[in-house]
Amino acid sequence: MTHELTASRLASASSNATASGGWWRDAVIYQVYVRSFADSDGDGIGDLRGVRERLPHLARLGVDAVWLTPFYVSPQADGGYDVADYRAVDPLFGDLSDADDLIRAAHALGLRVIVDVVPNHTSEQHAWFREALAGEPGARDRYHFHPGRGPCGELPPNDWESVFGGPAWSRTPDGAWYLHLFAPEQPDLNWENPEVAEEFSAVLRFWLDLGVDGFRVDVAHGMVKAPGLPDIGRGAQATLIGIEPLPFFDQDGVHAIHRSWRRLLDSYEVPRIGVAEAWAPTSERLALYVRPDELHQAFNFRFLNCPWDTTALRTVIDESLAATASVGAPTTWVLSNHDVVRHRTRYGSLARARAAALLMLALPGSAYVYQGEELGLPEVTDLPDSARRDPAFARGAGQDGLRDGCRVPIPWSGEEPPYDFGPAGSWLPQPAGWGGLSVAAQTGDPHSTLELYRAALELRRAMPGLGAPEAGLPETDGAGASAGAGAAESGMQWLPAPEGVLLFTRPGFACTLNTRPVPLEMPSPGRPVLSSAPVETDGRTVRLPPDSCTWWSL
Repeated sequence: MTHELTASRLASASSNATASGGWWRDAVIYQVYVRSFADSDGDGIGDLRGVRERLPHLARLGVDAVWLTPFYVSPQADGGYDVADYRAVDPLFGDLSDADDLIRAAHALGLRVIVDVVPNHTSEQHAWFREALAGEPGARDRYHFHPGRGPCGELPPNDWESVFGGPAWSRTPDGAWYLHLFAPEQPDLNWENPEVAEEFSAVLRFWLDLGVDGFRVDVAHGMVKAPGLPDIGRGAQATLIGIEPLPFFDQDGVHAIHRSWRRLLDSYEVPRIGVAEAWAPTSERLALYVRPDELHQAFNFRFLNCPWDTTALRTVIDESLAATASVGAPTTWVLSNHDVVRHRTRYGSLARARAAALLMLALPGSAYVYQGEELGLPEVTDLPDSARRDPAFARGAGQDGLRDGCRVPIPWSGEEPPYDFGPAGSWLPQPAGWGGLSVAAQTGDPHSTLELYRAALELRRAMPGLGAPEAGLPETDGAGASAGAGAAESGMQWLPAPEGVLLFTRPGFACTLNTRPVPLEMPSPGRPVLSSAPVETDGRTVRLPPDSCTWWSL
């Protein structure tokens, strides 16, 4: 079932970055949460055939690649991030031929395909863990099994807490303890065992040979733990992730793993990429994951978590660009994903969500779009407790357990649930009133969020100053202008603007962001080509709408 990329659009996709060394440097990548995208067989759960049938929507949207969340065999204790077989498709989502068909169909439309790989932990139903519980010789060395503390070993080996709440250790009937940084059904692998590295190299090759274009590496910062598994000495440890150093995350040893994977990816004639889902305390630490001999991209969670404030936004943008520029990598930008509250709800309004999207797509580097954000979907905040499936919901502490609200299946057409998600029903209940947010309802409406995204992605491809810069692009001059190291390398330059407004230029292009809840007047930077809200300009001055972003041609 191996096949090559044949669509002509793949040759021209991300054309701004081609000359500077890789399609991923300015790619717009669309995240599909498979369970909630499209259901082809009427069981209420999205599947691979459903994704394949809806690929024309993504091609029309104008994205460059699609990232698929896990569809492997799994008991679904954590939405598929508990993998029991890394080389097989769970019957919920189809079979291996469906995966092959999807990859072929995507390539025919000029879309690349990135799949999740989950190397930090397996499912408790994985053959390896079953062997470990059965006491087979050497099987426990593939995981972190340790004796407990206390007179009878009745206490966990250390004070680590699960990201989902509660202790990060569970005890087996024979008295041993095993580590699980997430749910008890997700035992952590021991990457000091060479057998683990060999197995995952084989798994990556299996999917690369099938034709995938890369991997999003789940918990890319977590595979290596500090020697001796030291205590942390405080609780609420999940709140420290990405803020303070922790002995179970962002250990230097993970980089040897990523370097080995980069060598594997580079061994394929057609470029393949690795994307790190990595939480690190600083932008500089995050940049280590995208050094020239490691992965190609890393998610920029600092931008996702940034408040609606010009000072904070500019700081995060400058520091992100500087950190990745220091290692020659592209910066990535993301506003929403399957683990966080949708940014329309987080920012408090659709106006801000639309403005944030234009800001994100105007910045140098690669951008990620989470399914449904192009429709302006809000977080579903009133799901009944009985409907929730997030394992953190029942465990307390840890994450808030409310991730189901961003995973509700998206609306395609119609006025009532399931809005053409599938023939009958959906695994999470959809709100009444989503008919006006559907793809069908927004298509052709020039004021809709969907058409805003389509226009932005078309302009991003057409305007030479957008996407990824040419290497070594010089900084432009301007009175009162400034640029940090990363901004200078990107050809991006900040210009003076009224309080509450960001203004930056790139070659032939300018972007204004008004974060204030009131209109603001300022000199017109150029000719407006796209705005998240109607702008008024006489060519000399412009009246920026509240909570809006505007693109300008220079």
